[in-house]
Amino acid sequence: MQAPNLPASIFRAYDVRGIVGQTLNAETAYWLGRAVGSESLAKGEPRVAVARDGRLSGPELLDALIRGLVDCGCQVSNLGMVPTPVLYFATNTLPGRTGIMITGSHNPPDYNGFKIVVAGDTLANEQITALKTRIDSGDLASGQGRVEAIDILPAYVDYIRNDVKLARPMKVVIDCGNGIGGVVAQELFEAIGCTVIPLFCEVDGTFPNHHPDPSHRENVEDLIERVRAEQADLGLAFDGDADRVGVITERGNMIFADRLLMLFARDVLSRNPGAEVIYDVKCTRHVAAQVRSHGGQPRMWKTGHSLIKKKMRETGALLGGEMSGHMFLKERWFGFDDGLYNGARLVEILSHQAQAADELFAGFPGDLATPEINVKVTDESKFGIISALQAESDWGADADVATLDGVRVDYPRGWGLVRASNTTPVLVLRFEAENAEELARIQAVFRERLQRVAPDLTLPF
Repeated sequence: MQAPNLPASIFRAYDVRGIVGQTLNAETAYWLGRAVGSESLAKGEPRVAVARDGRLSGPELLDALIRGLVDCGCQVSNLGMVPTPVLYFATNTLPGRTGIMITGSHNPPDYNGFKIVVAGDTLANEQITALKTRIDSGDLASGQGRVEAIDILPAYVDYIRNDVKLARPMKVVIDCGNGIGGVVAQELFEAIGCTVIPLFCEVDGTFPNHHPDPSHRENVEDLIERVRAEQADLGLAFDGDADRVGVITERGNMIFADRLLMLFARDVLSRNPGAEVIYDVKCTRHVAAQVRSHGGQPRMWKTGHSLIKKKMRETGALLGGEMSGHMFLKERWFGFDDGLYNGARLVEILSHQAQAADELFAGFPGDLATPEINVKVTDESKFGIISALQAESDWGADADVATLDGVRVDYPRGWGLVRASNTTPVLVLRFEAENAEELARIQAVFRERLQRVAPDLTLPF
């Protein structure tokens, strides 16, 4: 059987992803199963765990994926319909360390995709394009594998129940946004001792209530209203596949991920002085200062959940986080991004505090910050613009320039960032400063440099 020529556009930086019926279908899933199965077998891992989220295209894609893996000779553990972090949990607790999650994450309902772990390593960049190369060249294993259905959710809930200990009962509103987190979130938080008010926890791949992306305020308005009405201690919102969590305080304030990372850092470092904490280039400059002040070693790294996980494995860091909401706890957990577990750890921390969530987070330093600014460019031009900016030498006498992912320039009283998105044809910019004047000054520096290297850009600042 000859493999089709799969579109290169679906092989992305952190996953394989496309629009079902246009760039991705059951045939894609079958050949991806053949490729990942072959890669896993080559690494001595014949066992592969698979799962899907609640999207309508999921059952057909999962069936085809399993067929591809079986035709390689793999032993497949079918976990069924579970969140992405539960698939990751399986690759850490079942005999095999390879897993494939069928999920469109927080994308619109007509999207779907594949997040892939091979022999414990989350694939990214050239490892993902290598799967297409393997398919195109026909470098595929053949055999007769088998499939076993496994109900992993009880083990997942038990593990967290035994790990997370509340000092007092907590009342939590949980918004799953009709994403796959709904299959386990209420049970999990009740298991650790919370009173749970569920919101949109019925899995529905059409996402009828709001888009399942808690990083945008319009998607948590219902949660904010419910937290206030119920006088709850906390609101937690999960994205479509539950590997990210959004946090709402008892007063209805939205907590950005870098502030959550500061709290996790303080907690982890209280038991592990000297531990390394990794944060991405989009996080506030205060993360590094907070980590140092609590006896830790901060390390800035590239944006991207796969890239942060790789760096943590390389350095032995106990904690990582990025501005998108992916958090990675290695202390007491496995180091993968799990919105459900992170939410449970947050509830645990709050249960031991005399302060409520709002007051606790208000105690961390903060600056004036812009929201994330996206400037439309082409996929062909975005990296060239960044390369030209990285070659710029004059960002000011007091500038500390980092070029590990785009250009981030830290000044004594603020910072700015421009980087190329790895997933969409945009430049991503963020600015932060102690006051409005400094914020405007830093933006002006970036505007002048951008206009110098790309005069045709339309900048909204």
